[in-house]
Amino acid sequence: AIPNFDPTKLPYWDIYERENKANSIIVGGTIAGQFMAGLSGGQRKLLIFELIFQRTAPQSDLLIVLDEPFAGVTDDFVPFITDRLNEMRKKHNILLVTNDHVDTLKKMADNTVTVSAIDRTKVKINDREGVDRNLALISMSIGDNYAYSTNNNDLKFFTDVEFSANGGIPGIAGFTTFAFGLFLLTFWNSQPGSEALVLIAAGMISYFSVNPYLLQLVDWRIFMIEEAEALLHSSKSMNKFLKTNLTVLLILIISSIQFGIMQAVIDTLSGVDMYFAILFDNASLMLAPICLGLYTNLSLQAVQILGAFPFLMMIFFSTTFSPGAGVDGLKNLRYLFSRYYLFCM
Repeated sequence: AIPNFDPTKLPYWDIYERENKANSIIVGGTIAGQFMAGLSGGQRKLLIFELIFQRTAPQSDLLIVLDEPFAGVTDDFVPFITDRLNEMRKKHNILLVTNDHVDTLKKMADNTVTVSAIDRTKVKINDREGVDRNLALISMSIGDNYAYSTNNNDLKFFTDVEFSANGGIPGIAGFTTFAFGLFLLTFWNSQPGSEALVLIAAGMISYFSVNPYLLQLVDWRIFMIEEAEALLHSSKSMNKFLKTNLTVLLILIISSIQFGIMQAVIDTLSGVDMYFAILFDNASLMLAPICLGLYTNLSLQAVQILGAFPFLMMIFFSTTFSPGAGVDGLKNLRYLFSRYYLFCM
């Protein structure tokens, strides 16, 4: 039997008592197949509802969510449910989802939200039509005075996540250290005349050092939006702003490392103009994945394809890799994608 539950309060229990069947009805058991043997579906629904009523009666100020309490219940028992709801609402907050006996419940409810089965983006709140669904969710969850403002706790949470083992930054730092360390060992003591090789190799290492972080921006955007909408604890725009700044800072740091390592292996690629040339050159290849990954709804595959176009254009339509060959007319386009460092030099 169900502990701390009085089945005699059920509206149909007197029928079993008059028929001397009360002792043969097992109120309890398991949910998997043996739950409340001898009761119909509607009777089981009423039993669960009464169980909730009795268990919450000694308490107060609870949020009780009821999903379709009238489903499968005959009209004869509707007054019993409405009486119980009126008792519960005196001490608790009740959120009730139903598609049955709507008119009866509207008369009882303090506020009603009507959701269309056709267009779920808009809802009706009381008599107000066309309310944005997300705004309604925020209002019901937080209140009419909801106004999110970012504070230091949000910034700390963002920083802790990004610099955790799963955040991506430690992995990028380790791979960058390994790649540029190997570059330093293999390009050490490069001679004048090999500047192009040094510059291109170092630029490719920078690109592949940042690329794993760029690839996870799509998943980050999806998970962040879902979490922000579900938990209502953070601003989506502020999170994107912080992520953008962190990614740009990462590009700045890796570009600075690239410039420093290049100075170590060859002394003819120095100067402030060369530093900014490297920075803008890297940015020309990496800004597209940032914008597409964070500020569009494109899939990961689409972002990878479109984000790779600057790199492809550098291969096909710049003098960086072009041997000067190709089909007549088309080969003249090798000056189309001039890398930014050419403008800075």
